[in-house]
Amino acid sequence: MWRRRIVAVLTVFMALTAASGQIIPGACRTNGYFPLLGRKRIALVANHTSLVGSVHLLDTLLSSGLDVIKVFTPEHGFRGDLDAGVKVPAGRDAKTDLPVISLYGKKVKPSPADLKGIDIVLFDLQDVGVRFYTYLSTLTYVMEACAENSVPLLVLDRPNPNGFYIDGPVLEPAFRSFVGLHPVPVVYGMTIGEYAQMVNGEHWLRDSLTCQLTVIPCFGYTHDSLYHLPVKPSPNLVDMRSVYLYPSLAFFEGTVISVGRGTMFPFQMYGHPSFQECTFSFIPASIPGMSLHPPYAGKTCCGTDLRNFDILILINKKELIIDFLFDAYYRFPDKNKFFNSFFDLLAGTSALREQIKGHYSEEDIRRSWLPGLTAFKEIRKKYLLYP
Repeated sequence: MWRRRIVAVLTVFMALTAASGQIIPGACRTNGYFPLLGRKRIALVANHTSLVGSVHLLDTLLSSGLDVIKVFTPEHGFRGDLDAGVKVPAGRDAKTDLPVISLYGKKVKPSPADLKGIDIVLFDLQDVGVRFYTYLSTLTYVMEACAENSVPLLVLDRPNPNGFYIDGPVLEPAFRSFVGLHPVPVVYGMTIGEYAQMVNGEHWLRDSLTCQLTVIPCFGYTHDSLYHLPVKPSPNLVDMRSVYLYPSLAFFEGTVISVGRGTMFPFQMYGHPSFQECTFSFIPASIPGMSLHPPYAGKTCCGTDLRNFDILILINKKELIIDFLFDAYYRFPDKNKFFNSFFDLLAGTSALREQIKGHYSEEDIRRSWLPGLTAFKEIRKKYLLYP
């Protein structure tokens, strides 16, 4: 009774949304996946972005009488309130008392014991379309665990807010890490469902395993869509300006430069205490739920304010903005201390660091990316679900 009633309500919601020309994420298309979950013991990979309308997916499943046994959660935690890099503790969900197993800490992959007795894993996380955003790595390790333990995986697809372009260096095998597992560019122009199909089809799982994968696609989405996220995907991507600037500014996490963590507008500025002659400054401070220990807390950072940057420039050019890196490197007094070891992992290559140090032009840098981008685009074509 309850399940039929909830499905009916959600069906009406989807019809009204479709009639208005809006994009419908896979999670809202319950008619497409509820029949696949009946009488099954479900493990859910989810966080605060896993919504069906305004209701959390976990609550929707439980209210519909479906048998959710446990929850796996990625970086930033099940409620999305942990800072970047903070290990996510295991525990229980306060609302449902279900066990919550962390996939960002001592382990990044479900164990055979975690999947024992599970009939299907349901995956629903909002990606932002950038290689070093770690939800891709969580997806990969969940796929690998499912393949090893013969558990089917059902991915509820979501639009990619940066899905309208492809750019950046393609990751080289020597720089494989949790912030980049596969030979894809920094911005790869695919939804997480399309990406899952590519991981399977290109045999990127351990020992060339393949996962029994089903993707519930979005409705009304194309790769030209400018999709506005209903909730922030992680604590420091506070709005769409941060989401759009993140692919270009996150390189600074591999340098001494602050991207505004510890302010209310992270990834909308950059700066450093040693910069001189600037008209803009900011002072990072501890902000619970966003940045507890931001770089340069309490210090005045001279820098560049991007809160009024014309985002249409980025959207129309469909390219990373590497001028920010050029500018900061030029302004930083001690060039030998500008980069740290994390930069090459973010870039997926050592070449970009060497090119910036060698004062290469933007044209030369982009030319070096072209062979990898061309080859990737041919691979990508095979797995697209949307025009």
